[in-house]
Amino acid sequence: MPAWLVWLIAAAVLLGGEVATMGVFLGPLALAAGGAAVAAGLGAGTVVQFVVFVLGSLAALGLLRPAVIRRLHHGPALRTGTAALVGEPALALDRVDADGGRVKIGGEEWSARSYTEEEVIEPGTRVVVVEIRGATALVTR
Repeated sequence: MPAWLVWLIAAAVLLGGEVATMGVFLGPLALAAGGAAVAAGLGAGTVVQFVVFVLGSLAALGLLRPAVIRRLHHGPALRTGTAALVGEPALALDRVDADGGRVKIGGEEWSARSYTEEEVIEPGTRVVVVEIRGATALVTR
């Protein structure tokens, strides 16, 4: 069996292991085995093939793995509680100004104030929640 085929089979097995475990460890090794398969296909000797595999493994594990791990663990922040209401649309139920009012946010009634002192929002106006302070929603048009 030619050496390039052995390396290619090793790469496929490593890639299959990566897919099965999702540990981001066997994938970089599969890439290095693929590089060694290319070296073998170009006629490089056994020592050169192993050097390509070792250097490729170190490079892929040192450079690629940290980047992939960062990307996998850097998902969108999950907003819960009142933080999840910021940016949500609301409907003014009463007149809303700097002194108070009421809005409906996602089916719930909230006490509200306008985000700016001078803004006055009439009932029936669609607004956006800018901030939640205690049990009061600060809203704007």
